[in-house]
Amino acid sequence: MKALKALVALFLFTSLVNKILAQDQPTVAIIPRPASLEIKKGVFVINPSTQIVLEGSGLENSANFLNDYLQKFYGFSLQTTQKATQQNAIVLNFERLNYPIAGAYKMDVNSKRVSIAGDNEEGVFYGIQTLIQLLDVVPSTSLTISQVKIEDHPRFQWRGLHLDVGRHFFSVDFIKRYIDFIALHKMNYFHWHLTDDQGWRIEIKRYPKLTEIGSCRDSTLIGHAGEGKAFDNVRYCGYYTQEQVKEVIKYAATRYVTIIPEIEMPGHASAALAAYPFLGCTGGPYHVEGQWGVFNDVYCAGNDSTFQFLQDVLDEVMALFPSKYIHIGGDECPKTAWEACPKCQRRIKENNLKDEHELQSYFIRRIEKYINSKGRQIIGWDEILEGGLAPNAAVMSWRGEAGGIAAAKQHHTVVMTPTTYVYFDYSQKKNDDSLVIGGFLPLEKVYNYEPLPKELTPEEQKYIIGAQANVWTEYMPSESKLEYMIFPRLSALSEVLWTPKELKDWHDFERRLPTQMARYRLWNVSFSNAFYDLKASILPGENNHGLRWKLESNMDPKKSVIRYFVDSRNNNHNRFLHDYIAPVQVESNLQCWAGLYEYSGNGQVMANPSTVAQQYFFFSKATGKKIALSKDPVVQFPGNGGAFGLVNGAVTENPSYSSEWLGWYGDDMEAVIDLGQTDTVSSVIVHTKELKRGRYYAPVFVEASTSLNGKDFNSVGKGTNFQASRDNMGNMQVSFSPVNARYIKVFAKNYGTIEKGQPGAGNPARMLIDEIFVN
Repeated sequence: MKALKALVALFLFTSLVNKILAQDQPTVAIIPRPASLEIKKGVFVINPSTQIVLEGSGLENSANFLNDYLQKFYGFSLQTTQKATQQNAIVLNFERLNYPIAGAYKMDVNSKRVSIAGDNEEGVFYGIQTLIQLLDVVPSTSLTISQVKIEDHPRFQWRGLHLDVGRHFFSVDFIKRYIDFIALHKMNYFHWHLTDDQGWRIEIKRYPKLTEIGSCRDSTLIGHAGEGKAFDNVRYCGYYTQEQVKEVIKYAATRYVTIIPEIEMPGHASAALAAYPFLGCTGGPYHVEGQWGVFNDVYCAGNDSTFQFLQDVLDEVMALFPSKYIHIGGDECPKTAWEACPKCQRRIKENNLKDEHELQSYFIRRIEKYINSKGRQIIGWDEILEGGLAPNAAVMSWRGEAGGIAAAKQHHTVVMTPTTYVYFDYSQKKNDDSLVIGGFLPLEKVYNYEPLPKELTPEEQKYIIGAQANVWTEYMPSESKLEYMIFPRLSALSEVLWTPKELKDWHDFERRLPTQMARYRLWNVSFSNAFYDLKASILPGENNHGLRWKLESNMDPKKSVIRYFVDSRNNNHNRFLHDYIAPVQVESNLQCWAGLYEYSGNGQVMANPSTVAQQYFFFSKATGKKIALSKDPVVQFPGNGGAFGLVNGAVTENPSYSSEWLGWYGDDMEAVIDLGQTDTVSSVIVHTKELKRGRYYAPVFVEASTSLNGKDFNSVGKGTNFQASRDNMGNMQVSFSPVNARYIKVFAKNYGTIEKGQPGAGNPARMLIDEIFVN
């Protein structure tokens, strides 16, 4: 009997232990997701007595990185040894792994040891990054990790992150931290944008004025260009000495990060011209720019002294940077100065060039030939395709994917970096929560990016070696703002570039995201919570009668509640909050407000919302009705709900960028609205924008046509007057005698190609429209 009781007690004890172990099984939330992951039962505990065993040479770097990480965030480090041990050890070694791209590794965790084997030093290092992601995000000297078995390898060769230090300068210490961010996400390229109109940031000993003069601007724009043009009148300076550059390069090498330096040419050269005016077509005077944009003063392509200067600069740059590629910019080069320059025109004639676009190609080819002679290759923005691509050039495709597709078809190496998916200076929220350059790029969109275009054959896709995110810093004056803009989107991009395509799973990434955000807090970095914000969308009402305002959040519904009120603006005292159950019906001019309220620890609703959404609706006879476009808008400005965004009752308050804008580059807009029944109409209003500095032009005219059957349309009038109300936005109205109609055709004529002498000359005008009113 005693034996039976003892057996039962043992069984109950074992069950209890198993239950406790199951409850204490640490979360496994690795980003980027490994190619193969098996989660086993049981744990391994890392504590100060754990040893790192190095079974081979060249492993010290990975061991040092792990120890530095443990010391910084957990307060202890581990002894490193080459003496084999079977227990309480992290064992690093090499193993031949047959994957086409360097960086593969294997990891096996059991109760006694962690084994990490890489196909090279880089692979072991990436295994260390995975180990770090298994660690608890709460500091402790006893770190319990799950037993796992992993075999992993990168999908793409080029996994990059860019940083513009021309617009705003960042210290060497922060650059090192930035490189750590890259490495911690298993990324391997740092594109260092070192020169621009607003500052020259690298010491060139042969030309000291580049930093004496070119590294400082007298003032910096406040707000967006064209919106008052206020300046802070504060001198802004900064550059890196060559010794500092060497220090950063050495540091990056310990993280297996390759630095790609960028020296901009032939455009974005104001800082260099201010230092050495002979480099420009007119001889100056020039100044370091304090505002953002594209400027007509560029390097003179007709002067041989320009090329000698650039060769001298590149000599010093190549002596510092060991990278295979040297980035030479090549983007946004206006041709205005060249068109008026006798030397440039003589260069065109002497070399039988067709025009200034071919002169740019000549410029790039000449620089490429020099860089090739030094055993290096050039890489540039996709504008280097204009006038013919240099023979050995690699292309960064930023204006969408068309440039990358064209280059790959010509068998040139391509790095994809399109604005629509990987420009991290774009807002993470539909309604900006801070000053940004513009654009809207949510976390989900970054994650869903596929760098290999379907337009390419499998053989052509081989020329796409990867992608990178670009971080332009016009509106990132501080380290915390920069961090806020890259996190958590960098995590999403890392999975795009590392994880096999077939294993990408947005819902699984969403599950792992909270742990990653907790890790950001451990790192003490700023990051955006936009993914968990309250999100509002506008939908057509039933049978296209009115609108519906839909609210949702990615926050756990057990931890939060959405509440809202509506206000006709004639009844401001009636602001009683309702719990949100279903989309709010909107049938007239209305203000709608909603908040996401979290529950406190005791289960009570917090007094103040964590995030809010607000929308003013402005109704016309077209609001909520069916609408069709003859040509889709550009991907950069798709509108809020596509064509429906033109009749959703929402007028943007953001002149720089709003998800409400629909855009056409060089193309006309034609929309047909079905009112649903015959009605009397007498006016059409189009809400648009004009800011020529940004290449945004209001329509040349707006024409309204009406029809009873949707086939036979009669023109009822044109409007040519753009009436700016504020912030470069305004209306274009077509008024006409009352007429009965069911269908309204609205045609907006694009300005077309921007003429010489204007910003962006030779490029298509950008026409933005966000709402059409019919009354």
